[in-house]
Amino acid sequence: MLFTLRPGRTAGAQPTAPLNPAAPPLQSASPALLPDSTRRTPPAPVLRPARPVVLQLLTEAADRPLLRPYRYRTTLPDSLAALREVRTLVLALQADAYLTASADEIRWRRDTLRVQLYVGEKFRWARLRNGNLGDGLLTRAGYREKLFREQPLQPQEWARLQQNILREAENQGYPFATIGLDSVALRGADVEGRIVLRRGPAVVFDSLQIVGKTKTRARFLTKYLQLEPNQPFSQQRVQEAARRLRQLPYLQLKAEPEVRFARGRARVYFLLEDRTSNQFDAIVGVLPNPNPGIGQKRIQLTGDVTINLRNIGGGGKGLGVQWRKLDANSQLLDAQYVHPAFLGTPLELDGSFNLLKQDTLFLTSRPRLQLAYPLANAGRLSFFVEWRNSRLLTTDTTLRQLPVNVDSRFTSYGLAYTWSTLDDPYLPRRGLLATGQGSIGTKRISKNANLNEALYEGLALRSTQVSLGLRVEQYFRVGRSGVLLARLRGEALVNERLFLNDLFRVGGLATLRGFNELNYYASQYAVGTAEFRQFTGPDAYVFLFVDQGYLRRDLPTDTLPHDTPTGLGAGLSFRTGAGQFQFVYALGRDQQQKFALNAGKIHFGITSRF
Repeated sequence: MLFTLRPGRTAGAQPTAPLNPAAPPLQSASPALLPDSTRRTPPAPVLRPARPVVLQLLTEAADRPLLRPYRYRTTLPDSLAALREVRTLVLALQADAYLTASADEIRWRRDTLRVQLYVGEKFRWARLRNGNLGDGLLTRAGYREKLFREQPLQPQEWARLQQNILREAENQGYPFATIGLDSVALRGADVEGRIVLRRGPAVVFDSLQIVGKTKTRARFLTKYLQLEPNQPFSQQRVQEAARRLRQLPYLQLKAEPEVRFARGRARVYFLLEDRTSNQFDAIVGVLPNPNPGIGQKRIQLTGDVTINLRNIGGGGKGLGVQWRKLDANSQLLDAQYVHPAFLGTPLELDGSFNLLKQDTLFLTSRPRLQLAYPLANAGRLSFFVEWRNSRLLTTDTTLRQLPVNVDSRFTSYGLAYTWSTLDDPYLPRRGLLATGQGSIGTKRISKNANLNEALYEGLALRSTQVSLGLRVEQYFRVGRSGVLLARLRGEALVNERLFLNDLFRVGGLATLRGFNELNYYASQYAVGTAEFRQFTGPDAYVFLFVDQGYLRRDLPTDTLPHDTPTGLGAGLSFRTGAGQFQFVYALGRDQQQKFALNAGKIHFGITSRF
């Protein structure tokens, strides 16, 4: 849309300054060349500092009050800065609906720049009507009639509306749509018109093409990325597909997707390569034994073995098993199976199983079934059901009150949401990861046959229990090779009567470093982490960290219901021929222990990917 109200003046044009002999020269004249026999080296020119330039604006008397809200400098360091200041002022006036504002005449007088500035009238929308667009499309594009009725005509707002409409059109199968104004009427400074959209040919998705060396099947990616043939083309879906591919640990997107159009169909090309994602971990922990018995050593070894198989058969399926030896008599087992594109749908089926044997006290099993649906912008919404069954391994028949552990069953139903913008799933350097979940269910307490039944009198054997969880971590780049990790995670368990084997387990390399694995029981906890990583190579870095925790236990017999443990330390990680080696040394402090070198925790291990 072009408004031409004054001859020889176009909105946004920058007039050319006439030549002025009084203006300072931009460059000294070069000396004439002498014959070779008499040529001498000319003396070096004397560099003189640039003198400040004074800017004077000449305007009509009626325009002077209009310039008061605009801040501009009257003294500039040089002539180029003065011309830029004039241009910035003219653009600011045009952005505020003074569409015909211009610098009509520019004259130099020694160190003074005199500008004849024309402001002009302030244009406004008399009315902007809907031409052939649906009301739904205009509403999604951000159109509100009151914003375009007797309001200033700001080019940025009009351009933003056009971009939003075109974006909506290309996401509904019209990538070649154009937009413009029709029936434009200009009455003084009032503009009236209709928005007209020329949609162009309708386009649908044709197929998905994979370029590169990968075993991943195109059929799986078509379902996973939701790029079904014969569906209306959507640029937003193509961009979402690229974001989702970057979150897969077994694929690497080497370039942005390429779309080729032909005969009303769009074919999407992805340049992919497989990455080594199958994982085998073996980590050994060396911990001091706080209470060594007769014949026991002063140190104890713990272990952590993990096996993860990803993208099985090129269909995105995953299988993982993890076994951990927490201490001499405690063990933990985790198993998980992931099946994406379940039954040919975008849904992802996830089944997991957790088994904890805590010394000779109790055994807890926790199977879980989850169904996830991918959302836009790298998000995922999940629904899950979880069964938790805990039973005592030994009992004391002489007890006169209930023990801290009881036999119980808990069935819960919940929702979880995950959002990730990490640039790499293994060694991220920037991005955000946020997960949250909540569940509610019924807890049933079972009477143990080895305990006196009278101990259960007054205890509600059936009650409602709520569980909440949150984890947020942000990665920031620091300089060329530094990364700062800020993380917050926590969980809460709410019930009228909690027992020790109901609580969360906190501590160790995965949650709170500087302490034994799963050292703490907590009904509510929060752990904040600050970690700085200095990369010395693509897969090598050294790091410093501090973990600050807050723990709470809602048990009637607990003498220390609160604690604020702190862990700090350092470590390194680098790639070897056998895999990624990691070494961590950490110290811990809480209400019962202080920082001490002889109580430090050492963790080291190798993560092998194949």
